Amino acid sequence: MKHLLKQAAAGLVVTIALAAPAVAALKAGAKAPDFSAPAYLAGEPFTFKLSDALKKGPVVVYFFPAAFTPGCNLEAHLFSEAIDKFKAEKATVIGITAGNTDQLAAFSKSTEHCGGKFPVAADSGAKIAKQYDAILAKKPEWSDRTSYVIAPNGTISHVYSDLNPQKHVKESLDAVAALEKKK
Repeated sequence: MKHLLKQAAAGLVVTIALAAPAVAALKAGAKAPDFSAPAYLAGEPFTFKLSDALKKGPVVVYFFPAAFTPGCNLEAHLFSEAIDKFKAEKATVIGITAGNTDQLAAFSKSTEHCGGKFPVAADSGAKIAKQYDAILAKKPEWSDRTSYVIAPNGTISHVYSDLNPQKHVKESLDAVAALEKKK
């Protein structure tokens, strides 16, 4: 019964969140705010630094509302399925959330979600999300669902903001591939 109540509450939060428009203020061409954050890869903690990741190639920074919620579970799974395509483009993927940050270690290694294939970072207080204007309107202590592709020079090359998780991977992967074509 407790499980059903938790699922119903999570469904209500998602329904409310989907009613809010998703808008990303940072535009392509803007300088991406640098950040470092506590992160997990396959359950192991480390500190993710955007500046270090950009030395290796483009970075996909995708903000998501909260670990272990339906849309975020799906989005993480879709990114994990496509991670080899991102790696082929020399791109790093990092998921960032301000919601359920205490559950990120488990979320990062769950085979149903991240599968240990890419890191997820905790954004306590939504500080990073605020810098990227990726705050969920109906629940401002959580991140919005917004994906940024950041070129190695630190500029934002692509932004996609939509609470529906279905197109974030394709949008991001296409943008990363377009960066390679520009070289």
